[in-house]
Amino acid sequence: METTTNAADAADTLGLDGRWFDPLWRLEVELSPLERRLLDHARVRRLAHIAHAGAAALTTTQTYSRLEHSLGLLALVAHFAPDDQASRAAALLHDVGHLPYSHTLEGIEGLDHHDLSHQRILEMGPLLEPNGITPEQIIAIDEGESPSPLGSRPGTMKLDHLDSFLRSGQAHGRTRTMPSQLLPRLRLDGGTVDTDLETAAELARLVAAEARAQRSRADVLPVAVLRDLVSTALSVPDHALSPEQLVEMTDAELWAALVACPATRDGARQLLEDPGSWRVRRDGEAPKGGTHLTHRISRGYLDLPTVDGEPLRNQEIEDLTAQLPLEFVIRRVDGTEA
Repeated sequence: METTTNAADAADTLGLDGRWFDPLWRLEVELSPLERRLLDHARVRRLAHIAHAGAAALTTTQTYSRLEHSLGLLALVAHFAPDDQASRAAALLHDVGHLPYSHTLEGIEGLDHHDLSHQRILEMGPLLEPNGITPEQIIAIDEGESPSPLGSRPGTMKLDHLDSFLRSGQAHGRTRTMPSQLLPRLRLDGGTVDTDLETAAELARLVAAEARAQRSRADVLPVAVLRDLVSTALSVPDHALSPEQLVEMTDAELWAALVACPATRDGARQLLEDPGSWRVRRDGEAPKGGTHLTHRISRGYLDLPTVDGEPLRNQEIEDLTAQLPLEFVIRRVDGTEA
């Protein structure tokens, strides 16, 4: 006999019993037939095996998947605009083009997850169109060309980033108030997250903390090393890894390919087993002698909510923005070096 569970027992990502319970926002969503079919689709299921935090999932407690974030975004859209079926579908599909380890490999070989997402959404027309939704509608929502709860005014926080900041904050222990308790204080103003001054200040603190984390050794080190490993594997003469293969892989499949490639086997194992064998310098000055990697951070996700419709100014956010771009040097050391 098939058993059922309560939402509090198992927050499954399969749409069992026709619902999704989001443990971060404590929202329960009654899934539409389309949403249930999307959760069965291979493109969406793949996101369960892609780390939202990218390579930082190897060195931090931020280990949840890209699918968890997409479902969290669905929960927020269903909360603020329950009848907007196109935006609900867009929430589930907006990240289907992500590479393994999400943003970590963005730009390698010219690969862009937005372009890949749109290609894959176009392929899903036969699934979307019988429900009165076209791929072009989803893409227009994702691009901000069509008004929706997923869009926002330029320079202001949108729901996609709200979920990211709160989900990351919870994973790192940064949150001072449970996200579910913050939710009643939030509203949408043309897609922009709007709130009171006290709540906006709390969100700004989480935005700043996320920016600092992305500039920390725990983030920079694995991102730089993994990018180098993948670039190396893509360049070997026998084509150990091709861009066409890369875009279809999960995180685990990528690691299998890196370990199988003689040019990257040792580095991949060392990153997994001994990430402390690399040193990171933020001043950007290359060391004398030896091999090293460079890593550049040229942008950050630093948009803030509005307060009663007015932009919020925050000095720390302005300072973090002014520091960009940042250059890092990453160098491997042996066991005898301090």
